[in-house]
Amino acid sequence: MRYQTDRQRVEGLGSAKDGTMEWWRQRITAVALIPLVFLFVLPLSRAMGQDYDDVLKIYEHPFNAIVAVLFFITIMSHLRQGLQEVIVDYVHGKAMMTIALLANTMFTTLIGVTGVFSVAKIAFGG
Repeated sequence: MRYQTDRQRVEGLGSAKDGTMEWWRQRITAVALIPLVFLFVLPLSRAMGQDYDDVLKIYEHPFNAIVAVLFFITIMSHLRQGLQEVIVDYVHGKAMMTIALLANTMFTTLIGVTGVFSVAKIAFGG
């Protein structure tokens, strides 16, 4: 049995002083996704059923390419933040939480970079 004061028992369990900023980032990315989803889905729906060259022409247009890149960056940032909240709330143990947070960041970064690279390759004719 450890003899600790009330303060010693709760040390390190309180606010990290960055919860408000995380909350705002989550809301900003959510609001940014509203127009980005519509602007991303419109050319995507137009590309459905088209042949390869027609799809390339749609995403070679700078506006569509920029919207797609912004969409991938914003959606992956929003996903990372949301999964981080789930991990912090439901994963117990410091080591497991660290591993889960690292895997979350690596996964969302990998998917985001892959999406951005794909759009850039199409846009620049690579």
